[in-house]
Amino acid sequence: MFEDIFEKLHKDGFVVIENFIGIEEVEELKREINNIIDKAPEKEKNVFQAENNEIFNQQFLDSADKIDFFYENCAIGSNGELLVEPRLALNKIAHALHRDNAVFRKISFDERVKEVCFQLKMEEPVIVQSMLICKNPKIGGEVTPHQDASYLYSDPINLLGFWIALDDATLENGCLWFARGSHKSGVHTRLIRNPDEGSGPNFIYDRPIPHYQKSSFSAVPVKKGSCILIHGLVVHRSEINKSPNPRNVYTFHVMEQKNTKYSSKNWLQVKNGFMNVYKN
Repeated sequence: MFEDIFEKLHKDGFVVIENFIGIEEVEELKREINNIIDKAPEKEKNVFQAENNEIFNQQFLDSADKIDFFYENCAIGSNGELLVEPRLALNKIAHALHRDNAVFRKISFDERVKEVCFQLKMEEPVIVQSMLICKNPKIGGEVTPHQDASYLYSDPINLLGFWIALDDATLENGCLWFARGSHKSGVHTRLIRNPDEGSGPNFIYDRPIPHYQKSSFSAVPVKKGSCILIHGLVVHRSEINKSPNPRNVYTFHVMEQKNTKYSSKNWLQVKNGFMNVYKN
């Protein structure tokens, strides 16, 4: 299952591992997602829109250390009411599923995850954040081209995403598209804390976001249970889900902590440090 992932990751910037988790495990995660949503506290519904600095309000920043809920813009009415069934309204649940939920914690620190980190020669891999990312039928939004390291920057950059499909990810429902080899060109922009406190947004990009030609990207559809390993610098995107089928994924980011400085300018800051993959 894990043969040649080191070479493939450094060549292309991503690796597909089919059947990374079994169908029974997929269904267990889906049941737990419904349990989490059904128990969600009734409060103001925070909307998530990628590339919108206004998402970085206090609720979003506080979610670095807990599990919180973020909704699709088109699922919320003008008075904050849900326009669709609650299980179909979310954009994401984040960012501490790996720590605070027993079912997601089990898969996050599974031996298969440890083996991937070992094969990639990681000595002190830590999980930085975790998310359930939803692309619900008909309303799942576009994710514009980006590098994960723009938001979870470290020196040196050694970030790895685990992207586990809980539904078949297809051309119709918003599979990932990659600019193969783009991880070799360094970080293109960073989202950082605004050095001019009190003036403008809390976070700014340190340089303009580049324009990426769509012709640079290749679609990577996968079956549920598959995992895509994502280099922190590879440019990737996904399209709107216009289909009647969901495209939900569980994703988390691992960083090699040894001889690495995680940036204090990143939006995500945790109080008690990151959890070591090998020791949990």
